[in-house]
Amino acid sequence: MIIISAQQLKQYHGAHLVLDGITFEIMEGDKVALIGRNGSGKTTLMRLMARLSQPDEGQLMLKKDTRVGYVAQVPEGLDDHSVLDVLGLGFQELIVCRNQMKEMEQQMSDPACIADPEQLERLLKRYAALQERFEREGGYEMDARIDQVADGLDIAKAHYGWRFGSLSGGEQTRVVLASQLIASPDLLLLDEPTNHLDLERVEWLEGFLRDYSGTVILISHDRYFLDRVVTRTLELEDGEAQTAAGGYTEYMRVKEQRLLKQFEEFKEQQKVMKKMKETIRQLEEWGRLGGNEKFFRRAASMRKALERMEQVKRPVLERRHADFDVRPTDRTGKRVAVLEDVEKRYGDRDILQGVSALLEYGDKTALIGRNGSGKTTLFKLLLGEEQPDAGKLEWGARVDVGYLAQQEEPENPKLSVLEHFRLEAGVEEGEARGILARYLFYGADVFRSIGQLSGGEWTRLRLALLVHRKPNVLLLDEPTNHLDIASREALEDSLAGFEGTVLAISHDRYFVNRLASGVWELENGKLTAYLGDYEAYREKKLDLQARAAQGGSWENRAGAGNGLKNGRRAAEKGTGTGIDGKPAVTGANKSASEPWGSREVGKSEKSRRAHGSEWKAPGSREVQRTRLEAGGDGYSAASASGETMLDQAPTELDAGQANKNVGSGHGDPSSSQNRSRSKSGGKGSNHKSAQQLEEAMARMEVQIQELDQQLEELANDSAALEQTWNERERLSAAYDELLAQWAEM
Repeated sequence: MIIISAQQLKQYHGAHLVLDGITFEIMEGDKVALIGRNGSGKTTLMRLMARLSQPDEGQLMLKKDTRVGYVAQVPEGLDDHSVLDVLGLGFQELIVCRNQMKEMEQQMSDPACIADPEQLERLLKRYAALQERFEREGGYEMDARIDQVADGLDIAKAHYGWRFGSLSGGEQTRVVLASQLIASPDLLLLDEPTNHLDLERVEWLEGFLRDYSGTVILISHDRYFLDRVVTRTLELEDGEAQTAAGGYTEYMRVKEQRLLKQFEEFKEQQKVMKKMKETIRQLEEWGRLGGNEKFFRRAASMRKALERMEQVKRPVLERRHADFDVRPTDRTGKRVAVLEDVEKRYGDRDILQGVSALLEYGDKTALIGRNGSGKTTLFKLLLGEEQPDAGKLEWGARVDVGYLAQQEEPENPKLSVLEHFRLEAGVEEGEARGILARYLFYGADVFRSIGQLSGGEWTRLRLALLVHRKPNVLLLDEPTNHLDIASREALEDSLAGFEGTVLAISHDRYFVNRLASGVWELENGKLTAYLGDYEAYREKKLDLQARAAQGGSWENRAGAGNGLKNGRRAAEKGTGTGIDGKPAVTGANKSASEPWGSREVGKSEKSRRAHGSEWKAPGSREVQRTRLEAGGDGYSAASASGETMLDQAPTELDAGQANKNVGSGHGDPSSSQNRSRSKSGGKGSNHKSAQQLEEAMARMEVQIQELDQQLEELANDSAALEQTWNERERLSAAYDELLAQWAEM
């Protein structure tokens, strides 16, 4: 059944026509995405559907008795309410009903009422009617539902008594969003609901909306979110509306086919019209030369037919978008930033605990985590705005950092766009206007005050200034916030071709998938690095959760990394993560070995020496034997075979390992052991060494598979399980070292 029907809607903003005769229908239960560029009229149409304004022309009809819930981008008029009051906005009638029931309970307990049977009977009947309504409309589940949705959106119960006006903009948006989800209206209108939500809350909202029984219409530029939630897409473009089934990706595919077909129809019609105009000209010429009125009548008839022809509009196949042309003037050294055991706390709260990471030239890394996990704190440390309480943070050579803050208020909001840009960039007016035009600030737009800019326009202006500086390292805090989809895609394309280093905080999964070659996750003060994009990260997290859900010591411990198979696959492809959640060390990804290439993640050689332990190359035979012998009585045939395989590796392999350790800065290059091994290698033995490595790794794989079977059989024997797992870990470590040597040959 139709819940919304729009017929020839027109809406003006002053003299500007925003909606130009749009027509569409929405069915009950639809999940509809309302998309379009900034300024295309999305919020205008949303307010019309929320009955907050009336169309200038046309009709907008809603199904009778439809309950509408609307969540605006910026909540208004609720500052003096408590958080709990706002959460319960959708239950106002039930709250009034509950209060009436309490008043009647007091009246019925009055001795005077008890002494009057007729009055008591009337009160009991009214009370029964109110109680029936209260129960029917879910009054007894009201408090539980408020707590459930508030918890899903990370609104603490301890904050229920806080004044709504004291919350930040993001917190206010979450509370208002929760209030409408709690109310469960028939028609739910959401304007940018994912703004200010972290990934975990966005995924919770996705599941909630997919299961929502009512109709949902939402404005969002989060393409990943749209693909997972909506069943229909409605686009506003040039004042017109186009609709198609499916999410954003499906709609864009259909749109491309529609535009190409329309362009072919346009070209064919233009050919026909050109021939008709030529025929009209010839007929009129013949009429003048021959004095025959018949030719003029035919020409007039053909002209009328031409005027009656419904012309196909020329489609715009490629629209202008912001040109984020990021070109650094200089490149950095290989190591851009190094963090070693960094700690940061505020009062009694530990924000960062032993964070170690390496950012190298050319890396495109996404930093993700829950709100409050320490992402912005880490950025402040990198920018030098705050100092770590422990650990070390160093920038590399020739680093020029460009920073885009998530929220930044203009110092002088009365300045025009042109004045602000000239002041910050230090350029003349002509050059400034040329640059601003590339960021879609044309004509009179450059004279608007920056205080009047929308969130997307202000972000575009700040990006224009950032790009103009030409830094070689970009720290971006939610760079896609408030940008429309076209601007997001333009930014993604530019950053993908950026010949520098990018570290971006982002909850935009589509952005992370297109840009990131690695993901850093901050959780409980710890930083975990994953190779690959968001999908690779998500697959890894799901694998960890599945292992944890299975229970059992060996499964939980395997969950700390990819598992052997995933680790080997990641090492061969140069993507994903290795054993223990550490980046796999391969020839294609040698950077992963510094500083976390060793088995002790995040501990540098310096810190290991500080603990009094002599550091040795992870792949050296002495270290492998030490690991194998550490098992004591648990030393099995599988472990012994692993040691035998290592012993079979010829001196050429030892030399290759020693050379690799010296080149990467690991080990002691001055040691006689390394020097003697380096001399024993030769170029002529590389092919033989690679073949022997492959044979050794094949034998190790068989042993590892046998250990995996033993682990499954020993689920109830914790002692044997622990012992077997240790043996498997030692053999896996040996395999990884051989694989790293093989990859570099």
